[in-house]
Amino acid sequence: MPGSRDEIRWGNLLRGLYDDRETAWLMRRLDALVEDRRRSAPGANRRKAELTQRDVMLIVYPDQIVQAGSAPLSVLADFCLNRLAGVVSLVHILPFFPSSSDDGFAVTDYRRVDPALGSWDDIHRLAHKFQLMIDAVVNHASARGEWFQAFLRDEAPYRGFFLEQPDRPELARVVRPRTTPLLHSFPGSASSKIVWTTFSADQVDLNYRNPRLLLKMVELLLEYSAHGASFLRLDAVAYLWKEVGTACIHLPQTHRIVRLFRSVLESAAPGVKLVTETNVPQAENLSYFGDGNNEAHLVYNFPLPPLVLHTLHSGSPRALSRWIDGLPHPGGRSTFLNFLASHDGIGLNAVRDLLPPEDLDHLIRKTLEHGGRISDKRNSDGTVQPYELNINYLDAVSAPDGGEPLDLAVGRFLAAHGILLALAGIPAIYFHSLFGSRGWPDGVEQTGRNRTINRQKLERAELERGLSDKAGLRHRVFTGLQRLIRARMLSPAFDPYGRQQTVDVGSAVFALQRTQPGSGRRALCLQEVSGEPQTVNLDLEDCFGASGPAFAVVDLVTGKRFSARRDAAFPLGPYQTCWLVPLGGGMPPNLERASSA
Repeated sequence: MPGSRDEIRWGNLLRGLYDDRETAWLMRRLDALVEDRRRSAPGANRRKAELTQRDVMLIVYPDQIVQAGSAPLSVLADFCLNRLAGVVSLVHILPFFPSSSDDGFAVTDYRRVDPALGSWDDIHRLAHKFQLMIDAVVNHASARGEWFQAFLRDEAPYRGFFLEQPDRPELARVVRPRTTPLLHSFPGSASSKIVWTTFSADQVDLNYRNPRLLLKMVELLLEYSAHGASFLRLDAVAYLWKEVGTACIHLPQTHRIVRLFRSVLESAAPGVKLVTETNVPQAENLSYFGDGNNEAHLVYNFPLPPLVLHTLHSGSPRALSRWIDGLPHPGGRSTFLNFLASHDGIGLNAVRDLLPPEDLDHLIRKTLEHGGRISDKRNSDGTVQPYELNINYLDAVSAPDGGEPLDLAVGRFLAAHGILLALAGIPAIYFHSLFGSRGWPDGVEQTGRNRTINRQKLERAELERGLSDKAGLRHRVFTGLQRLIRARMLSPAFDPYGRQQTVDVGSAVFALQRTQPGSGRRALCLQEVSGEPQTVNLDLEDCFGASGPAFAVVDLVTGKRFSARRDAAFPLGPYQTCWLVPLGGGMPPNLERASSA
C-alpha cells in the first residue's frame, strides 16, 4: 500500500472537492490504482533523465503525413525515425483516439487508437525512440461518444459524468473561448437533458463533482503513461470545475485536481510530466506552476507567438525584452513549453496587457493582408473580440508566397526560431513550421473552420521531394532549423531550467544572456530583428565574467572564433542569429577544433 504521505496529500486535496464518504472511497480506489500500476508496469516507473538543452519537441497530427496503403501513424513513425532522430527528442502526437469533430479533440473512445490511424503498436514504436506527449482531453468528451450516449440513457456509472444545468441560471460571468452557445439540449431516455458545452455542441463538459469521473480520468492518465507517454498534456484544463455565479475558469477546485493528478503520477509513474494548456492572460497561466513543485511541470508560454510576431513586424525587440525581464522563474523543476506555431492559431488573450491596442490591431491587419483569418470569442458582457490569428507562422512573418525574395522570407522565419530556441524552457516546433509549409486557405473553404488553414495533411512523396530540392523553401527552412537546433544542443547554458536576462545592445537586436544553474556556464544570444545590417558593441569580459590573453568566444551557429576584448564589435547581417559562448570550460571538442580551423 502507498505510504501515509500519499494518503495525507490525496486526502487534503480531495476534501476540498468531496464529502468525507466520497473522499474515503476515492482514496481507497486511488491506492489500488497506484499499486496495480506499480505491479503491472514496473519498468515504466523508472525516473527518466531530466530535460536538457538537447531536448526539442515536435508537434504533429497523427495523420500529418499520408501514404497510400499505409496507416498514417506507421507512416509518421517511419518518417520521424528516418528524418528526425538527432533533431527532435520529444514528439507531441495530437489526439489519435476515435473522434467525431475538432480534428481529434471530441473524443468518442479514450482507450483506443482510431483504427483509421493505426494502432498502439505504432505509438509504442515511436515511444521506443522519442519521448512522447499524449493529449489528455480532460474537460469534455464527444456528444456522439460511448460515455455521453450512456449518460443520455441514464446508465450507471455514466449518469453523473456530464455537467447538467436544467434551470438555465444567469451565466453571464462565464468566460468563453468561443461564440457558440454555452448550453445545449439533448433528448434523454426520460426527458431532455441540458448540458454545458464550453467549446462546441459536440464537446460536452465533464462533471468533476462526480468522484467516479475523476477516478476514470486518473485511470486514463496512468494508462497513457503505461503506453509510453512521458508527458501528458491537459487540454483546456482551466475550465474543469464550474460554479454558477463565477467566471468558471481557474477555480481553486481546478488547481486541486491538477495537484492530485501530479501527486498520483509521482507515486505511480514518477517520470511522467504534466503540461497544462491554458490560453489565458499571463498571471493566470503562470498560476498552473503552483509552487513550482506541485502542479504543472511545463506550462505553455502563450505570450511568445504574438510577441515574436510583433517584434519582427516592428523591427524592435523592446516589447519582447520587457516581457522576458518581467517573467518570473517558475522555481522547482518546472519550466515553460515555448512555441511559435501549433495546430491552433496565434492567441491574443495572453498579450492584451502586454501590447497596446494599436499594436494588436496592427497584428490583425497584417494577418489579413497575409491571407490569414481572425477568430473571435464572446466576453462575459456579451461583446465579441478577436481571440486568435489563424495563419501559418511562415505566412505571418513574411509576405504571401512569392510576395518577397525567398532569402528574406526564410531569414525572417529562422530569426523567429532563433528567438524561440534561445529562451529558457523546452522549444516546441509545429510540423508545418519545421518543414517550411505555407498556409492552406483551400482547407478553410472546405471545412468552414479558420484553424484548418494550418492543418493541411501532406503526401509523403511530395514532402520528400520538397525536402530534396536544395533551392526550395522546405529544404532551406528544414536545414536552417536543423542548424540552429544542433547549435543549441552544444552548450549547457541553454539548460531548460536555467536563468535568462535580456541585454540592451541597441534598438534592432534582441540580446539574451542564458546561464546554466550550478555551473554558471553562459551564452550570449544575439538576434537581428529589423532586416538591416547592425554592429553590436560588447564588453565580452563583462558578459562572461572572464578575461585574460587566452579568453576567446565562439559563435555556436557558425563555429567562428573571436578573441575576446572589452570593446568587441560584432557585425550582424539581416536576421542573423549569433550565439556566443566562451571556448573551453566544457566546450565539445569538435567545436573547439572547428573554431580553431
